[in-house]
Amino acid sequence: MRLSGKTVLITGAARGLGRASALACAAEGADLVLLDVAADLPGVPYPLGTPGQLAYTAQRCRDAGSAVLAHTADVRSAPDVQAAVDAALDRFGRLDVVVNNAGVAAPAGKPVHEIGEDEWSLMLDIDLNGAWRVIRAVGKHMTAARSGSIVNIASTAGLVGYRHFAGYVAAKHGVIGLTRAAALDFAPMKVRVNAVCPGSVRDDGDVEGRMLAEIARVLDVPVSEHEQAFVTAQPMNALVEPDDVAAAVVYLASDESRQVTGAVLAVDGGFSAR
Repeated sequence: MRLSGKTVLITGAARGLGRASALACAAEGADLVLLDVAADLPGVPYPLGTPGQLAYTAQRCRDAGSAVLAHTADVRSAPDVQAAVDAALDRFGRLDVVVNNAGVAAPAGKPVHEIGEDEWSLMLDIDLNGAWRVIRAVGKHMTAARSGSIVNIASTAGLVGYRHFAGYVAAKHGVIGLTRAAALDFAPMKVRVNAVCPGSVRDDGDVEGRMLAEIARVLDVPVSEHEQAFVTAQPMNALVEPDDVAAAVVYLASDESRQVTGAVLAVDGGFSAR
């Protein structure tokens, strides 16, 4: 029970990596604050989490013994984020860990000079600015407590470039820069900030299928070939499972990593070692 007595806030918690992280933290004894926009967004060509999925994640965590607060919030909205943090502190009186997982991978399918203002702004406002808003909202509490762990979910797209994905690549590179800078800002107050960079992750079947179909359309290749390209690009020849990423989150959330800050941990089957 490595997280017993801790309260963990997770964004994008309805499904995927957010759900896997929530269940892993619940199994380690944490109480949970689960945030999700729980709605589809214009400009994102695949379904996002739903209220039902957020409720299901919350119930599974309760079944594991956790006290849970589930809250609908859009990380593009500072008032939404602050209201969720305030509600968490009212309920639990503490926030020990934040997992900045909310993000979208909407492929523009265009070279950088053809990306529209709205497409570019959407990607950065969710994936990068959203993480910063959450850090800003919890920073006063964590620094006053002189304790805390912030785990930002970046991507291998934060380590290398991908053709026709400039907005996503820029946002995820920004998450890594934010991680390192915040780690230095918070280090004197014993608040740690780290990033996890997943490779290609297996997601809920329907969602994964729609994402692969959209990316394959952009790249003008068959879906089967594109999925196999994901697998073979990772030297361990497999998609990363959500539980693999969640295990890294638990480690960085726990006191086992008490001297780890400003680190970027790739969970990518060796992709970034090439």
